[in-house]
Amino acid sequence: MTAAPNPLLQPSTLPYGIPDYRAIRPEHYLPAFRAAFDEHRAEVRRITMVRSMPTFENTIEALERAGDMLDRVSHAFYTVSSADATPEIQAVDEQLAPLMAAHHDAVTLDGALYWRVQQVHAQLDSLDLTPEQRYLVERHHREMTHAGAALDDEAKARLTLLNQQLSGLSNTFERNLLDDTNDLAVVFDTAAELDGLAAGELSAAARAASERGVDGYLVSLPLYTGHPYLAQLRDRESRRRIMAASLSRGSRDGAHDNRPVLREIARLRAERARLLGYDSHAAYVTADETAGSPEAVERMLRDLAAPAARNLRAERDALQAIVDETESSPFPIEAHDWAFYTEKVRAARYDIDTAALRPWFEAERVLQDGVFLAATRLYGVTFAERTDLPMYHPGARVFEVFEEDGSALGLYVLDLYTRDAKRGGAWMNPIVSQSALRGTKPVVVNNLNVPRPGDGEPTLLTLDEVTTLFHEFGHALHGLFARVTYPHFAGTNVFRDFVEFPSQVNEMWILWPEVLDSYARHHETGEPLDPAIIERLRATETFDQGHATGEYLAAAWLDQAWHRIDADAGIDEVAAFEAAALDDIGLDDPVVPTRYSSAYFAHVFSGGYSAGYYSYIWSEVLDADTVEWFREHGGLTRENGDRFRARLLGVGGSKDPLEAYRDFRGRDAEIAPLLKRRGLGG
Repeated sequence: MTAAPNPLLQPSTLPYGIPDYRAIRPEHYLPAFRAAFDEHRAEVRRITMVRSMPTFENTIEALERAGDMLDRVSHAFYTVSSADATPEIQAVDEQLAPLMAAHHDAVTLDGALYWRVQQVHAQLDSLDLTPEQRYLVERHHREMTHAGAALDDEAKARLTLLNQQLSGLSNTFERNLLDDTNDLAVVFDTAAELDGLAAGELSAAARAASERGVDGYLVSLPLYTGHPYLAQLRDRESRRRIMAASLSRGSRDGAHDNRPVLREIARLRAERARLLGYDSHAAYVTADETAGSPEAVERMLRDLAAPAARNLRAERDALQAIVDETESSPFPIEAHDWAFYTEKVRAARYDIDTAALRPWFEAERVLQDGVFLAATRLYGVTFAERTDLPMYHPGARVFEVFEEDGSALGLYVLDLYTRDAKRGGAWMNPIVSQSALRGTKPVVVNNLNVPRPGDGEPTLLTLDEVTTLFHEFGHALHGLFARVTYPHFAGTNVFRDFVEFPSQVNEMWILWPEVLDSYARHHETGEPLDPAIIERLRATETFDQGHATGEYLAAAWLDQAWHRIDADAGIDEVAAFEAAALDDIGLDDPVVPTRYSSAYFAHVFSGGYSAGYYSYIWSEVLDADTVEWFREHGGLTRENGDRFRARLLGVGGSKDPLEAYRDFRGRDAEIAPLLKRRGLGG
């Protein structure tokens, strides 16, 4: 008997090249990565050993052809490690982190390869290249230089060590956060403690407790500081317990304490930036983004923080007035009270109870008659579910996407529900990236963390969850529509502070009349949402924006603060550092905690947003300006969709993003629509 072959070592024979997850076991991943590392390095050696002078074809294009196996294995694994991180997968991830960092540096810092890229770049103006090819040369040269390829051997050795240490620490941060988030899920003994939740939410809490093997009701924690249930729970102590659990993640003494981990991450990033010739990690990161510098980011954040803080004070006064008027024993408003009394103010001002809208937001209808319908109206694409294709988890659903002429475009995967092995938050990632050079079509995944109700009960979404689904699908469309030759530019491979732009634009269709009328139907009666309620919903678009903007800006500023420190800065207390940073921007308010506190700020300490969390608001300038364009040009039409697809989504990363935006809009973006949207005008 011989061992079964490793299914990751050969290209998949399944449609669209999706991995055969039925055959892949955790023990297959590390051997496959090692084989892929060896193959990729051999491919790079063949490039550097070419005797003839460097050309686009024998250097840049050859580099794009290299690494195919590594891309396949990486996409297969990292999809699983984020969405179904069993203990076996976590163990692989821990071993893999330094290996992946070392391999990345072995290629990116290869002196012989860099010399060849430099030679092609030096003759760029004399080469007969397409615009995509020219930009590819520029990006490879810029990215290798930015990564440290021009350093001497001693500096490269130190840089490689730093990168490996940082990779391991980021992995530790994410593992600690996942474990602590699971440990801190709040258990309630009785349904009375959860008074205010809808039947489906109560059912989901009961199901979660049963799956965890505990009695009662279990409320798991989302990635951000707050919780959707805080707007509904009538028991103040229950709200306090949930908020306290959320705020304490990663900052308790013990095995899951992320405070020493994040301090070391910040210090090592600062040291690496200094090695690379930058004053700080923030300076290093923004130098290769559209922002250009941390000073540009600071100017924007400070300009927005003052009006946000002003609006916050007015909002808090309104909440305190409700408490004083309605409670028999009034109390000072606290963080765990904000969402609950905000809904009371919303009801008083606009006669809207957002929790009561959930029966109109049944998940399947939102998906089919909202998210998919808007895409069909705009772009002509259609969706057909495939139940014959294997995925990494039974909860992941697969849809084949077709162009208007019936030709196959790619696959869309939706993994909707929360589970202990899935990291918090919501995201999009590719399983297969599109590339004409490699002959691949896109396969993209959306992950959310919606609580699963009991068997036979409908999944009723909150308005925030509807927004998240439309947002993440905007990323998916970017990944599906990008049509590029070279894998370097596939899908969402754009500057970090541009990547959120298409996803934010896709949120505009949530309240668009023909889309909303299609999906917002009562799950039992089919009754449409009352037009009067819809009008009041639109009227609330700037409501509570002081809070929403303030908590976001606080997190963005915290990210910048950590990543503008000097390598020699000795930071002993995380809480004190946070308080000082937030005081500096005028957002140190315990009633409005930052959207992510440092110890669970996964975006920046274990994700790809370090010194880049500002990108959401930075991209929103473009988004708000684009929404204005759609409104001015007739909204949800094929003509508008085709223009947006061709000039922005379709180019992927193959063009400077601001140039692509100017091509679409006819000018640079203006900030006025953003200020209006967030109620931050004078």
